[in-house]
Amino acid sequence: MENSSANILFVDDDEQIRHLVLAVLRHAGFEVTSASSAAGALKYLETATPDIIVSDVMMPDMDGFAFLKILRSQTETSKIPVILLTALVNSDDLVTGLSLGADDYIKKPFMPSELVARIRSKLERPPIPNELIIKDIKTGLLTPRMFNDMVSKELFRSKTTDADGYLAYLALSELHLLSERLGKSVEAEIWKQTARILETALRPLDVIGWGEDGFLGFILPETNEAEARKFLSALAKNIMNHRFTIGNESLRMTPSFGYVDLRSAETLKEVNDHALTALDLSTRDLDLRPLKYDSKMGSLAERKKTVEHSTGQQRLARIRELLNLPIQILLTLTVGAILPFFLYTWLDSIGRDISSYAYLAITAALVITALLIWVEGYLASRAIDPPVQPKTPYPPASAIIAAYLPNEAPTILETVESFLEINYPASLQIILAYNTPHDLPIENDLRRIAERDHRFKLLRIQHSTSKAQNVNKALTEVTGKFVGIFDADHKPKADSFMRAWRWLSQGNDVVQGHCVVRNGSASWISRLIAVEFEAIYAVSHPGRAILHKFGIFGGSNGFWRTDLLRKTRMHGSMLTEDIDSSIRVMTSGAKIISDPRLISRELAPTTIKALWNQRLRWAQGWLQVSMKHLWKALRSKNLSARQKFGLLWLLGWREIYPWISMQMFPIILFWIVKYGGVDKINWLVPIFVMTTLFTLSVAPGQVFFSYKLGDPEIRKHKKWFYYYLIVGSIFYVEFKNTIARVAQVKELFRERHWKVTPRMAPDKI
Repeated sequence: MENSSANILFVDDDEQIRHLVLAVLRHAGFEVTSASSAAGALKYLETATPDIIVSDVMMPDMDGFAFLKILRSQTETSKIPVILLTALVNSDDLVTGLSLGADDYIKKPFMPSELVARIRSKLERPPIPNELIIKDIKTGLLTPRMFNDMVSKELFRSKTTDADGYLAYLALSELHLLSERLGKSVEAEIWKQTARILETALRPLDVIGWGEDGFLGFILPETNEAEARKFLSALAKNIMNHRFTIGNESLRMTPSFGYVDLRSAETLKEVNDHALTALDLSTRDLDLRPLKYDSKMGSLAERKKTVEHSTGQQRLARIRELLNLPIQILLTLTVGAILPFFLYTWLDSIGRDISSYAYLAITAALVITALLIWVEGYLASRAIDPPVQPKTPYPPASAIIAAYLPNEAPTILETVESFLEINYPASLQIILAYNTPHDLPIENDLRRIAERDHRFKLLRIQHSTSKAQNVNKALTEVTGKFVGIFDADHKPKADSFMRAWRWLSQGNDVVQGHCVVRNGSASWISRLIAVEFEAIYAVSHPGRAILHKFGIFGGSNGFWRTDLLRKTRMHGSMLTEDIDSSIRVMTSGAKIISDPRLISRELAPTTIKALWNQRLRWAQGWLQVSMKHLWKALRSKNLSARQKFGLLWLLGWREIYPWISMQMFPIILFWIVKYGGVDKINWLVPIFVMTTLFTLSVAPGQVFFSYKLGDPEIRKHKKWFYYYLIVGSIFYVEFKNTIARVAQVKELFRERHWKVTPRMAPDKI
């Protein structure tokens, strides 16, 4: 295991110490979860297994020694390395800690480098008891080396005695998606829970352990083919019916089994290859039926070679895309910063220095932008609630949940169940409109829900390749007078549909709610997005709606009058079909409003890669909408001058601003070169100081309004807002500006790809 992927649980009741240690360990590349008490740590350990625990000793309620006793008394936690971090300096305390099972003892105050070094030491040389050397520390399963030794022995026995026996491998089809969303640490937790399911079903002679390529392996001695198939089928059903717990989410996994008769192979390599070949085919069917190896299947190497050949063009396309990206970023820097510098230099050489005029123009642009952001924040605080009672009685309503099911399979059941708990006084129809490239076992569970509850309708859209197609098809089944559109990771509040109708009954056509991130604790990326969404949905959207007199439908947690949505539809050719539909209904005279208290909770991306792909699609989609609709909107007779200015700002300025935001750099560099050094520039010119301070005030201003107006679930994490202020100012703002510039380059060269945003489960104590 690489240290950089290790997960650490840090326990300390001192908030300052927690903040310091988390900063040190995250800077060192570790994944860190913190708890303010031993009780909180024990709750976390019920659903997750860290690689190492660092705990304070002097804590109220339960001290570190009592905590350590509990850890060492429980099978699941007894082998986790524990480092005690404490101010106690008495040698008796040291002896007590070590005698209770501590693996190391660090005294406060400590050097950060020492703490990191000791943690790495324990990770590289984990203290495993001698009797467990043959087992994996996190799952208790046989290591690959020991499992292969057991396979070799059973292979030899079957050859010499002609005894029945099988080797099987298990794969969980959703695991790679969860690993991408939550990190490698989630794999061990899922496998640990899987092992608990399997161990209760194993027979006395069965062996389970880690096999080839990271798959779970089974040795089934003294077992004929019928018994092996029946046994593995029962295991598959047990796994399929089990609810895996990761953080606060309940997940379902789809198992696949491939198995082989031990007597059909001559060597360990051959028997493993045959079992994995059958497993590879089984993972493509996903029908819960164990698949036995047949010689007609060939070898795994041959199958991989065939697949690689058939997908060669796609791989080359992906490689070209990866190679293109740095070039595209460099191109934006060249156009946005390097060329302006040389332009200023050339003009100065012929006696036409325009840098001062350019500086004033750019300063004015930045100041006006900052001013409007401040105004939006101020106006957002004046957002109002809908009337207590609707103007007309609550009519039948519908919800459309749009899903790409392989991506949403682990969480879709919980999503559907949450919609069935919505409180609405009239009839509520819930449609899951989904597409999938192949049948999935989870569909059987969804069908059972549909049979159990008449409100739920399962709608598989054949040949669909987009959310737009799913929504459009679902509209043919909608029975409600108004309809809520949701992504498959959303959990709306129980009163959402009542609140939405209280708005719509007043003559509004669309109401956009507030999307709140529910997995902010999962990673540094999701924490960043959690606060950003408060800045968007609690501040920017409602502030803009008041300032410019129009709202924007954001793709999810938006409620439409059904007749309007049927006329409007979603256009699958657009990367952001939601924004496209918003502008089309606005220019037709419809009214979209924003309600920051109409809450639905969703999952944010948790990796930089997933965030980049998501925001690149958004940025390119906004550009498409701007190019398609801006001039039409400005000529629309249905929009007021105020609304047209707002659209010019929203669609036009947003595409120009990422280039303007970087123009100070070539100007200042030009001045440094022209005047002979940084010290030659008068940095204290009043207009420069005042405009700089005002522009820089935007970031803390946004954070202030986000905290003041944000959802209580996010506001209780006050540190997240400080974190957003720092990371946003240093990194995130320019990260998004870079994406916007790259999106324009990609659109220029007609490079358009729709990439699914991975979903993940929250990781909270």
